[in-house]
Amino acid sequence: MDSGNLAWLITASALVLLMTPGVAFFYGGLVKAKSVVSMMMMSFGALGLVSVLWILYGFNMSAVDSTWAFAGNPFSDFGLATLGSDDLVGALFGATFAIITVALISGAIADRAKFGAWMIFAGIWATVVYFPVAAWVWGGGWIMGLGETFGFDVGVIDYAGGTAVHINAGAAALALALVLGKRLNFQKGIHKPHNVPLVLLGASLLWFGWFGFNGGAEGLGALGTEDSVVGLIVINTLGATAAAILAWLLVEKLKDGKATSVGAGSGAVAGLVAITPACANLTPGWALVLGVVAGAVCALAVELKWKLGYDDSLDVVGIHLVGGLIGTIYLGFFAIETGLFLGGGIEQLVVQVVAAVGVLVYSFVIAFILGFAIEKTLGFRVKNEDEVAGVDTVVHGEEGYALTEQA
Repeated sequence: MDSGNLAWLITASALVLLMTPGVAFFYGGLVKAKSVVSMMMMSFGALGLVSVLWILYGFNMSAVDSTWAFAGNPFSDFGLATLGSDDLVGALFGATFAIITVALISGAIADRAKFGAWMIFAGIWATVVYFPVAAWVWGGGWIMGLGETFGFDVGVIDYAGGTAVHINAGAAALALALVLGKRLNFQKGIHKPHNVPLVLLGASLLWFGWFGFNGGAEGLGALGTEDSVVGLIVINTLGATAAAILAWLLVEKLKDGKATSVGAGSGAVAGLVAITPACANLTPGWALVLGVVAGAVCALAVELKWKLGYDDSLDVVGIHLVGGLIGTIYLGFFAIETGLFLGGGIEQLVVQVVAAVGVLVYSFVIAFILGFAIEKTLGFRVKNEDEVAGVDTVVHGEEGYALTEQA
């Protein structure tokens, strides 16, 4: 990489790293005041743990030598002892994706999870799910080679993580929500955000960092060349997100009579999720349409937990799983030149659906087995009385807002 590409990739990595504290703020504001420390600690715990695992062996697992290999050899360069300087910057960028993917899952189990159990789950899930899936999608694995396997002229499009990040995390979140069960007094309107400004701060940090999330891969060599699509990526990241905000707010207004600030933040995240796999392969107009579809559908999808009875506390399923599926499958219809409605055939849609379903099923099954095993052995959920008292003081011995009376 030349100096410009190298500098952008380091900058993009810092932007994406900031997204995990953004998740912490976003999730932290959505929970009750007695759980804000616990909620934010899950993100920071993931940041610490997954960073170490990625350096030790995760990066090695994220690329394979053959299409149908499960993952790379974790001990091929243990601790990145021999990796060159430029490649280490690439490893840094990859680490930030692994970190935030794990952190996203935590929103489904807010208010009722043990921190130690979460850390065990996070470490094992990253090892047996995220690291291999990253190899499948970007490291030469079966998803990357799916088009060739089917004899198609097109391959799976997932520029920045619709399958590897959002569908992956959303499916795992659904599994954990089912394993841990519902919060006490699980009813619509009972559990309200305790700090709305914190939610909007988190959403803003996520949007800010997402320009590195989507545009960062251009620092791997294409930036500044005639093949660069960085302009398309960043304008689509803006447009789809903005359109999703408006669509979510409109659905809220029609459905509930009020357009809320939490809805605006959630709509922004839904749009960001949907544009992630598609940012480099849609014209700006079709990116706006994608944002409208994602914002509206996700606004409706978050209501499913009340109808189906699973407690996805902070709507990881409704936003990340549903939004990831929308963005990934939308490419089958509207990807530049290869989409069904833009000059291509059915092939792009087929590979997009197969990739999405494959990652969804694998992540859900492994997360459910892992969560169930932890719950039955070590215990994953806190006691009912501890949930009532507040997870922060019971688990961490801290309060998010320790206000004292002044004399």
